Amino acid sequence: MAQRHRIAASADIAERGDGWRFEVTFQGEKRSAFAVRVDGVVYGYLNSCVHVPVELDWQPGRFFDISKTYLVCATHGAYYRPDNGECIGGPCKGRELTPVELVEEEGSVYW
Repeated sequence: MAQRHRIAASADIAERGDGWRFEVTFQGEKRSAFAVRVDGVVYGYLNSCVHVPVELDWQPGRFFDISKTYLVCATHGAYYRPDNGECIGGPCKGRELTPVELVEEEGSVYW
């Protein structure tokens, strides 16, 4: 079994609230990632726009658009579905955020 890393208490990741930022090792490099909760499920992605690799959040943890419906890249205006990372509008339409596999159990979230 792969080693798990606790990133947050479940209660720290509010439904369609601010995202929870954390670091992962991806392809041998430390990378910024984030977790958001939508319809009770926690989803994780690398914090990198697929158009140009810049962090999505305009302020730390601010990933959702004003309606709290989509994740949005503050730099490029790309809109992503929070449940699968698919870009549905903007310069990278049809591409997807890189997922980070998360597990939620016993009141904690792990990657």
